Amino acid sequence: MSRVGRKPIILPAGVTVTQAGNTFTVTGPRGTLVRELRPEISITVEENLIHVTRPDDEPRNRSLHGLTRTLLFNMVEGVTNGFRKTLELVGVGYRASMSGSSLILAVGKSHPVEMKPLDGIEIEVPAQNRIIIKGIDKEKVGFFAANVREQRPPEPYKGKGIKYENEVIRRKEGKAGGKK
Repeated sequence: MSRVGRKPIILPAGVTVTQAGNTFTVTGPRGTLVRELRPEISITVEENLIHVTRPDDEPRNRSLHGLTRTLLFNMVEGVTNGFRKTLELVGVGYRASMSGSSLILAVGKSHPVEMKPLDGIEIEVPAQNRIIIKGIDKEKVGFFAANVREQRPPEPYKGKGIKYENEVIRRKEGKAGGKK
């Protein structure tokens, strides 16, 4: 039995879950999330608990068991607390700014890169070298953060680029010596 899938999801006060067939709607203080889940996995919503069970031990159902529970948990967590990713820009002249709702990046390219946020994503730039991405949908927050990081991934020699706040860049040594 999946250890993740067996754990019930506790619904905090102010969060409601409604089910219409395979479609689940989670509503909380920060907003509403809707997701269609696989019909093979049965989900029961009690007063303040959600239980996820699988019909048998086939490999496909075993993998869907933990996934379904995690997706529901992320929806509940998103509408109560939300998710955030913090990115840091490392490098001389690398900076970020906001223009309306768009994020403008100057990361060593011949032109500034303009990125429009996805629906439900909020961007903050507290300093020129920090970007905070917030939202209630964990998937969208992670996807947008990965797209921003993709503009200039950190390189291993000087460590320049856009990295996650707690990411550790494994540094490499440069060329060894010159001619003898």
